[in-house]
Amino acid sequence: MSQLLDVSTAMPMFTIGLDLGDRISQAYVLDAAGACVEERAVATTAAALTALLAERPPSRVVLEVGTHSPWISRLVTALGHEALVANPSAMYGARRRRKRNDKLDAEFLARQGRADPRLLHAIQHRSARAQQHLEVLRARDQLVRTRTAMINHVRGSVKALGARLPAASAEAFPTRVDAHVPDAVRPAVAPMLTLITTLTTTIRAYDAQVAQLAQTTYPATARLQQIRGVGPLTALAYVLLIDEPTRFANSRDVGAYFGLVPRLDESSTSTPQLRITKAGDPLGRRLLVSAAHYILGPFGPPCALRQHGEGLMQRGGRNAKKRAVIAVARKLAVLLHHLWQHALTYDPQHGKTPRAA
Repeated sequence: MSQLLDVSTAMPMFTIGLDLGDRISQAYVLDAAGACVEERAVATTAAALTALLAERPPSRVVLEVGTHSPWISRLVTALGHEALVANPSAMYGARRRRKRNDKLDAEFLARQGRADPRLLHAIQHRSARAQQHLEVLRARDQLVRTRTAMINHVRGSVKALGARLPAASAEAFPTRVDAHVPDAVRPAVAPMLTLITTLTTTIRAYDAQVAQLAQTTYPATARLQQIRGVGPLTALAYVLLIDEPTRFANSRDVGAYFGLVPRLDESSTSTPQLRITKAGDPLGRRLLVSAAHYILGPFGPPCALRQHGEGLMQRGGRNAKKRAVIAVARKLAVLLHHLWQHALTYDPQHGKTPRAA
């Protein structure tokens, strides 16, 4: 997904609400006067949706973001209609409506889209190519998380018998700990060590694929990797998730896109300090936070980002380190967009402001 999409407020001839289901979707069609002219179920397939939309005059089609919304929104646009992908978390707020079903949802989307499209908090999906390549990163991430879970399971199984396995990296774990596995638990653990080795080999193949994509298909990633702590994986994920840097008029908006800004719940004189929104893609946010950990860690380079984080940590207080990491991740996201959009060479002291004596 992307940031909020600028949409036209002109009244279309027809507004179609589509409540998407995995197999069957519900369509609700309104005319310019707000009268229902058609209401029916349609199969969630390209052929069925094309039959529904192909012969109609240019219309506004409103659907919620979901598994099928990327390809359906592209299909709607290709058929000459305006596609609005509603953001339900922003549209409904903290609670969804109590009375709802597929037909009511389709009508609700159509009437919201007809009344004022801004109420939909519409988003724009990334391109088909970016989505295709992003699946490589998601598959790799799934394997890494599976390997971590298996390693933790092996360590827990051994601890339950009063033993303990030595420290080891994920890549070296099977070889390093094999000799320390107790005989009592070896029949259960040995097959898992073999699977961990297989997962590591597959993850390395994904890493090579990521490096190849970054180098040949997305050369902009080289500019982002000027910052120590940002490798091919983080740079490629950043480029694929944003897809088009010009979507953000202000680089500062990128922090909110990755969910790295605090939630807002102000009322009168009450301004509570809240946790970050965690909006957007969790993979991109995790990678940015991981890069921030490196920048603030023992091997982090001297730079304005590190100085900013250290300044926050020196203030002390509860969770000072966590707040500093999030703040550095947010500034890193903004800086990466600035470098990318303006094709700049990275200055480690970028953004540093002189302090008053």
